[in-house]
Amino acid sequence: MKSPFPGMDPYLENNNTWNQVHHDLITEIRRYLATKLRPRYHVAIEQMIYLNMLPPERVGRPDVLIQVPQPTNGHHRPHSGMSGTLLKENVAIAIKPVTFIIPDFDEIKHAYLTVRDLNIDMVVTAIEILSPVNKMGKGRKKYDDKRMEILTSMTNFVEIDLLRTGQSYAPEDSTSDYHIIISRSEHLPTADMYAFTVRDVIPSIPIPLQPNDPEPMLPLNDLLHTVYEYGAYDMIIDYHRQPKPNLSVEDWAWAQGLIEKIG
Repeated sequence: MKSPFPGMDPYLENNNTWNQVHHDLITEIRRYLATKLRPRYHVAIEQMIYLNMLPPERVGRPDVLIQVPQPTNGHHRPHSGMSGTLLKENVAIAIKPVTFIIPDFDEIKHAYLTVRDLNIDMVVTAIEILSPVNKMGKGRKKYDDKRMEILTSMTNFVEIDLLRTGQSYAPEDSTSDYHIIISRSEHLPTADMYAFTVRDVIPSIPIPLQPNDPEPMLPLNDLLHTVYEYGAYDMIIDYHRQPKPNLSVEDWAWAQGLIEKIG
């Protein structure tokens, strides 16, 4: 079954679904570009690993034992040389350890694409499809560092953001749902941005290469819809509920009209 949406299907943004969509779309883009760019350029899938600390869970409570020394000759005599105790007003408090779980690390693997010029054995273009980890929390800081490293190099950069969640890298005055930013190293600090909404067809975008080489157009909308069909995503989507994150009232009313057509 085909997606009822003309462009980005907002139901694919669900965290449980997006990881698989991201993997499928990366693979499909690579397959498409590899046939267009050979024999000079090679398209590869690279991987970045994020280590996110998970919150610790305490499984015990502080256990404090209060000991009252036996009186000697009618007087309380504090213990001397007691190891691991606190003495206060003749009451010895033995401190026992608290049992807890050491914070664990959640390993997140994030894939992206690189285009390498085989004539000079150098990466000329990096293509990123953003995931929630790139746009929120500590993952965003790690991605910021990687992004800045690319943008201050001689590498072209294509950043595809098909997620409404998290903080966008688009200019603050943009009100669109989705953004694609294309940075050509020779044109820095300027870059091109394609902004579109859930109601729009995803634009086809040029993939920058070496200067003076023709830039192939990437039919992103067609590729995403191909991924939707062969991945059978309609089987795991409940179109009778709002997607996550929710659409606006107006967009939800529009989306329901599309969904009604598929029954």
